[in-house]
Amino acid sequence: MNTKTQTTQKFILKLFPEIMVKGSSAKRQMVGQLYNNLLTMLGRFSKEIHVRKFSDKIEVVTPTEFVTEVRELLLNTPGIEQLLEALQFDKMNTLDEIKYKVGEVMHHEIEGKTFVVRAKRSGTHDFRSTELERTVGGYMLATYPSGGVDLHNPEVTIRIELINNQLNIITNKYAGLSGFPLGTQGDILSLMSGGFDSTVASYLSMKRGIKTHFIFFNLGGVAHEIGVKQVALYLWHKFGSSHRVTFVSVPFDDVLTEIFRSTHNTYMGVTLKRLMLLAGEKVANEMEIDALLTGESVAQVSSQTLRNLALIDQAVNKLVLRPLATMNKPEIIKIANTIGTRRFAESMPEYCGVISKNPITHGSYKRMEREAKQFDYSVLDKAVENAQHIYVDEIVDDVTNNATIEVVNELTDEHVVIDIRPEDECINTSSKSIKIPFHRLKTEFKKLPKDKTYLLYCDKGIMSQLHAQYLHDAEDAKNVKVYRPLQTKK
Repeated sequence: MNTKTQTTQKFILKLFPEIMVKGSSAKRQMVGQLYNNLLTMLGRFSKEIHVRKFSDKIEVVTPTEFVTEVRELLLNTPGIEQLLEALQFDKMNTLDEIKYKVGEVMHHEIEGKTFVVRAKRSGTHDFRSTELERTVGGYMLATYPSGGVDLHNPEVTIRIELINNQLNIITNKYAGLSGFPLGTQGDILSLMSGGFDSTVASYLSMKRGIKTHFIFFNLGGVAHEIGVKQVALYLWHKFGSSHRVTFVSVPFDDVLTEIFRSTHNTYMGVTLKRLMLLAGEKVANEMEIDALLTGESVAQVSSQTLRNLALIDQAVNKLVLRPLATMNKPEIIKIANTIGTRRFAESMPEYCGVISKNPITHGSYKRMEREAKQFDYSVLDKAVENAQHIYVDEIVDDVTNNATIEVVNELTDEHVVIDIRPEDECINTSSKSIKIPFHRLKTEFKKLPKDKTYLLYCDKGIMSQLHAQYLHDAEDAKNVKVYRPLQTKK
């Protein structure tokens, strides 16, 4: 019998349960937002990818060459509870056609294993779902080697959906990111240092459907700023690229100087956090953003006791969210490892000059008021006025165009290329090349001969700039440059 039919790769997106229990208007708005988010992101791959919206699910149909990329994107999109991967076959009109096709596709899954067939059917047919299950299951049992049918505890469950004459065979099932669709819960400004806490807090706010912008307070380190831009770009690209967000860099070195001049050393840490929130509030007001986000966790450091957090919040009127408030460090690191920011946090240079001697852990409201009055707030106003705003999707061009480390496009015999990408593969070049993943570069670089010129290489050039700058600053390694082959320039 001829069973040749058109085959298409399909993803069936089951929605986050909290969406489904909303009122009809809110649910419709959230499903519509997720649908629009997917159109924006998937449109970057191909116009041949089609998205269909239903009341309780969304379907994505894609050409096979984009399956891997589409799957990865969907698994990291807020609002999706479960991702079903299916093969779609059109013009399946009879039980015989259906059973032959299911057997052809799924027989290898049941070899030596017990199985059951579960079917869902919608549309007009002259048979019921139970008859469909019995027909397909009986055919497979009689035709292919297996461990037999087990209706209660099967090793393999074959899931099929029949919508009119369209057959969907579920081939894989994945847990989605959950959360609300990005853009449904307003905007927030995340105070980003690039470490474990701020990156995880930013991820959690994005997962909850909040459009997350980033603000960084530069305390004097070029490499630190490049590193924070890199991790902000990573978070946006992985979890939030459906919306354009802003990265704000505030020069805070003069603010730091003024803290040293005006503040008793036991209150310096709390004062710095207050001023960061105050600057964040000013920027958020300009951007018409209602809330600030921090990665603070209760009692993790001296400035994060309940009393000191209360003193810090007292400086602003803006809502401050702290999603990590009751998490411990291992929990935070576990999330960072899962979402891929751990490697950034572990290699992030730090340039924090405020290290209080005997920092206060239970500050006084009256003392804090006196300390605050000593500070010259015109310094803070000037820092905010000089803040630089760029869109996160412009970070690659920004880092490249403002690079402080020399970029080399063509190799000579004197060059040694260090491939710092985390993958195992090492770049092939006409010069000598070695592999040192960026998270091991600080320790491994010290072992290399000092009489060579080293060129750091990564895909986009941002991590190369970051770590070359760090080696310049920390190791006085003037023999380090960045390698960007001409053919990779965009």
